[in-house]
Amino acid sequence: MALTVIEIRNAKTGVHADGGGLYLCVKSGGTKSWIFRYQLAGRRREMGLGSLGIVQPTEARAEAARLKALVKQGVDPLDAKEAHRADLEQIERAERQEQRLQGATFSPVADSYIASQEAGWRNAKHRQQWTNTLKTYAYPVIGALPVNSITTEHMLAVLEPIWSTKSETAGRVRMRMETVLNAAKVMGLRQGDNPALWRGGLEALLPRLSKVQKVRHHPAMDWRATPVFFADLTDQDGMGARALRFAILTAARSGEVRMANWLEFDLDARLWTVPATRMKAGRAHRVPLSDAAMALLSELPKIIDCDLLFPGLRNQPLSDMSLSAVLKRMKINNATVHGFRSSFRDWAAEITNYHPETVEIALAHSVGSKTERSYRREDQLDKRRLLMEEWALWLKTKPVAK
Repeated sequence: MALTVIEIRNAKTGVHADGGGLYLCVKSGGTKSWIFRYQLAGRRREMGLGSLGIVQPTEARAEAARLKALVKQGVDPLDAKEAHRADLEQIERAERQEQRLQGATFSPVADSYIASQEAGWRNAKHRQQWTNTLKTYAYPVIGALPVNSITTEHMLAVLEPIWSTKSETAGRVRMRMETVLNAAKVMGLRQGDNPALWRGGLEALLPRLSKVQKVRHHPAMDWRATPVFFADLTDQDGMGARALRFAILTAARSGEVRMANWLEFDLDARLWTVPATRMKAGRAHRVPLSDAAMALLSELPKIIDCDLLFPGLRNQPLSDMSLSAVLKRMKINNATVHGFRSSFRDWAAEITNYHPETVEIALAHSVGSKTERSYRREDQLDKRRLLMEEWALWLKTKPVAK
């Protein structure tokens, strides 16, 4: 028989039966709470239903009746409660994951990836190229989309407008999107195949870049004209003109020269060792110095607290355009700074007997297969020393008639 309101109010410390397996538990401090006691499969168990202040007697009795019906069906109320709690937790986890996925849009994921990788990139220009290409071509289309919802159709929307007209850039954008989406998958922000994948993916929808891109070569000065130009260049003032002379004499790239540091030079051995971190191939490169190159070095001032060979404003490295500005000032429109490396190669092929491999090593190009390079330990320094001396002498001669 159910407890009356008066019995409930005046209940003493202990457990008072209310009927149907429902009990009122009164503790020494005066707190009152409901419990349901039952027996199933030979086990006696009890289950808390809440305090009297929260669960009214009618509510407690209705819940006890529901639980008693479960017991009759062979269902353990405590196990059912635990399973229900687990289901709720799973639903909550799924909802949190969905919120996380919806919040992980492409642009912040890409920015985060770039920030995590830039310490391993050789120069700031590489980071700038990553950021600029994605901001220009990818972000306007997929930047605000969750990485988990990006599809092949989105990839095509980014790439098709530039695939034929800016093919080299398009190839880089595709590879960078593929890398970002791979990183997103590793972080648990994306599932399924990578829609930017070329092999087995976009290759079925886009033509190969080799079929659509036009090979662009850096405009190069005819090798026969280089002596006259070099004589005019020698008359030019300024650190940029000196750096360009040194780049031509050594057949080095602009960045290698602009960042050249006195600590990299062994003047007694007439040798410049460019560290791997500044080389395109990621390997240190030894450059033999001709008499003309040594003479140019002797002209350079050494500045306190600055180890750069060719410092610019505030003793910072020359800008990327400093050497090009010299050509522009001299009204040279048919050649680029990088093109003088081609002039050197053409000169070597036309009027010297040096093996092409020697010339390619002088240009710091990879020669042979990866396996062949792993076995090659020599860099033909002595041969290249003679080659660079002949090149320097050529630059001081009169041009040959075409």
